[in-house]
Amino acid sequence: MPGMVPVVVMGVCGSGKSTVASLLAQRLGRPFLEGDQLHSPRNVARMAAGVSLTDADRQGWLESIAKRLALAGSSGTGLVVSCSALKRQYRDLLRTDCPRLALVYLRADRALLLERLTARTGHYMGSGMLDSQLEILEEPKSPERFLACEVDVPAHEVVDRAVRWLASLDA
Repeated sequence: MPGMVPVVVMGVCGSGKSTVASLLAQRLGRPFLEGDQLHSPRNVARMAAGVSLTDADRQGWLESIAKRLALAGSSGTGLVVSCSALKRQYRDLLRTDCPRLALVYLRADRALLLERLTARTGHYMGSGMLDSQLEILEEPKSPERFLACEVDVPAHEVVDRAVRWLASLDA
């Protein structure tokens, strides 16, 4: 079983972050944190109204997630977090006190993402926010520790791939 390196499952809305992250946490026997739960009520209201968040809006949210990742890294308990982490500067903040952070980047074409968002119910993040997220997305690249996964396959296949990759980090 892969070591207890903290993991962020990242990507734009509709990529399946929550589904993949929760399944990955179960497979690894680690706690799961739904990053969206740490957004302030103001941020949730803005997104629900179709207003894109600014870097300043995201700062406190990212700092909260970073604290949880750092604690999990230092305590050795491990943690799997779903978090959009769209820009490199956001991921750098998440790594501040958690340098071994591993990223599982979920990507798909716009058509698939839009299809998923249109079919989704009960979530404040509507399909109208997709284009703004795609516009600011900075895909991870070296030297970031990441695995890019296309999400046009069943979630369990993405999780299987992530588990194998995480195990290779410990080899």
